Amino acid sequence: MLDSPESSSPFISQAPFNRDLLGVVIGVTNSGYVIFEGKEPIGLGEYVIITNNDKKKILGVVESCFIKSDALDDISNFQEALESKSVAEINKRDKSFKVNVKILGILDLLKQSKVILPEIPPLPGTEVYKADENDLGEIFNPNEESWIKVGTLLRNSSVPAKININKLTTRHLGILAMTGMGKSNLVSLIAKSISEIPGTMVIFDYHDEYRFLEGGNINFVQAQINPRLLTAEKFAEVIEIRDNADIQNTILLRAFDDDDLKKKTEGNFWDFLEINIKEIGFKEKRFTNSADRVLDKIKEARRRFDSILIPNSSDPVSQIKEGKVNVINLIEFTEKQANVAIAFYLESILYQRKLSKSQSLKAKGNTKNQILFHSPVIVVIEEAHVFIPKNENTDTKYIASKVAREGRKFGVGLIIVSQRPRSLDPNVLSQMGSLSIMKIVQQEDQSQIGSASEAINGKIIEQLPSLNPGESLFVGQWVNLPSFIKIDEIRERTMGKDPEPVKEWKNSQISKELSIEDSQLYIREEYID
Repeated sequence: MLDSPESSSPFISQAPFNRDLLGVVIGVTNSGYVIFEGKEPIGLGEYVIITNNDKKKILGVVESCFIKSDALDDISNFQEALESKSVAEINKRDKSFKVNVKILGILDLLKQSKVILPEIPPLPGTEVYKADENDLGEIFNPNEESWIKVGTLLRNSSVPAKININKLTTRHLGILAMTGMGKSNLVSLIAKSISEIPGTMVIFDYHDEYRFLEGGNINFVQAQINPRLLTAEKFAEVIEIRDNADIQNTILLRAFDDDDLKKKTEGNFWDFLEINIKEIGFKEKRFTNSADRVLDKIKEARRRFDSILIPNSSDPVSQIKEGKVNVINLIEFTEKQANVAIAFYLESILYQRKLSKSQSLKAKGNTKNQILFHSPVIVVIEEAHVFIPKNENTDTKYIASKVAREGRKFGVGLIIVSQRPRSLDPNVLSQMGSLSIMKIVQQEDQSQIGSASEAINGKIIEQLPSLNPGESLFVGQWVNLPSFIKIDEIRERTMGKDPEPVKEWKNSQISKELSIEDSQLYIREEYID
């Protein structure tokens, strides 16, 4: 009996249909990128397996997918579009799904944390399959204690996604996204995991977004500034004397740098400072009016910032507890005050860690009690574009740059969080060894991110606007491979979410009506009595 034409044709695959088959490699290939024709559209972040010529499995990730219809490709009017639509629906070969894949490395070596690209690119015609969950789990779900879970793979929700906490301390992290995309949620996840270790973390909370954090290892600190510990220039910033008010700054400098002022009882600091300024205005008549204006500034600062400027407070850094997540509340601070405070805290933390390292080397036990931080510290700076700006010198920018360069040696990790990467200092951003990049739309922001990391190319950047809230691209040393992640959500988190004005207005109206009813009922009861 003769074989049928179908069964004997060399162009018909004899293998049974595989539901995990995604497509076939086409066009020109290289060791870093391939394009395959898919049987259907493939989502951003999908992991695929390509078999190499030597039968070794290659792991790749989908960076983009383009859909084309031959019938609907060159349309000149609406009627033609309707007619072509019918043709496209009938013709099963009309649609084309071109999928761009970045090759990540040879699978077996990736499981050993070795990123080795294939020497010979996959041949055109090679089949492309969906990556197996077990293979992905070995790469993205390590069992070592330094790895913590923060979500799942975006296109493989059954595969946990973990980050390496050790790398946050040694290589730093940048969290970048538009407002409302989940930056503070990710920080909260990291903070909760560190509190459970327990490790030491300091979050400079400029917008009171972390007050919901719960647990025995959470320490809430109201930020304070002890004016006695500042220079005259920094004190002038804190009480908001303008930089160009030269005479006022001169008067304050002379009054503030009086050695007796800082030696006298802390509780009388303000009184002695005002006395010094009055004396300067009295002795030098040309300074009288300016001295009065400085006095007005001091009185206004004492009135407005009495809970922030505390001359008799101890060293504010001593309120930070080792082995806890310390949330330092800065919501009452002006931008300039917050800048001075963050720089002071950050510089003190770095100094303490240097002191700890030096004493460990010298092994002098008699100075041990003077050290506040005997183990590494991770510091989070929210609104980093404000405090580490691109075209302006600030105290925080100076010390943050120092931490970015030297922190690894002394165990001070830096996490910067920003919704405006284009306004961030590029030198600091480029020293972030890891990045979490969520939805970014602005071209300038995308360009700044692209120049900050070699792991991000133009194809990936083009996909950033398509990310949804809670979805992020992780790159750098805190992950084994670049990966698109669906980040877990902190359930108790309330701050940082978009407000619901209509609901709040209605609740407010209901509360007012209930209050009026209660008042009327009280009046009637009093009248009856």
